Amino acid sequence: MPPRPTLLILHYDGGAFAGWQRQPNARTVQAEVEAALERLTGTHARLTGAGRTDAGVHAIGQAAATTVAESWEPDALGRALNALLPGDVWVASACRMAPGFDPRRHAVERTYCYRIGVDAAARSPFRRRWEWPLGAALDEARLHAAAALVRGTHEFRALSAAGQDKPHYRCDVLEAQWQRREDAPGFELWITADRFLHHMVRFLVGTMVDIARERRPVSDLADLLGSHDNRRASPPAPAQGLFLMGVRYPPRSYAND
Repeated sequence: MPPRPTLLILHYDGGAFAGWQRQPNARTVQAEVEAALERLTGTHARLTGAGRTDAGVHAIGQAAATTVAESWEPDALGRALNALLPGDVWVASACRMAPGFDPRRHAVERTYCYRIGVDAAARSPFRRRWEWPLGAALDEARLHAAAALVRGTHEFRALSAAGQDKPHYRCDVLEAQWQRREDAPGFELWITADRFLHHMVRFLVGTMVDIARERRPVSDLADLLGSHDNRRASPPAPAQGLFLMGVRYPPRSYAND
């Protein structure tokens, strides 16, 4: 029987990485995990992620798949990788997947969380690495009104990075909800969609924060959802507040044994 893909669920602190994707002369999450896999297996390792996170973006639920010999039980592989990986990357779990599994193409939902601190202490070195240390009040009602506009299927070309060559820019947003943080004064945006465009969440947060600070009307967001020009969007929110929380796959993607 040929080796089957193994799915790894990864946590990482993106602060010291140039992003997920392997790059020449830059430290990336993909390269670190592949190097550990090669040390374990003695062969060239290829790791495919569910998506690419940018420099400074964190993950608590990045999904990535690799193929190793059947003798590697998933739990044992995860433990062995954690013994080799640096302290800012951790394998939370591992499981076998069905033949032909592709972590990018077979994902049906992805969830992100964006964290903002509104108090002065958000600028503490013990917080600012993992949130936007805005340190300014936000109108909660305006945040909720903006999030309500995002839910559903829309074109997000004007709320994503320019220069993306895609067949279409539609995303189906299943959830977009701001909530008060429990750990510190501030807010979190929880957003789930079938797909995300490059910088889409950060453009959305930047625009919604400007709305909540009364720098632009709520109606601007509705206009942007029907536009192709991202120059009308607010600047994207900083990378360090963004976390990839999880990726969902249909049951048929998982191995039966």
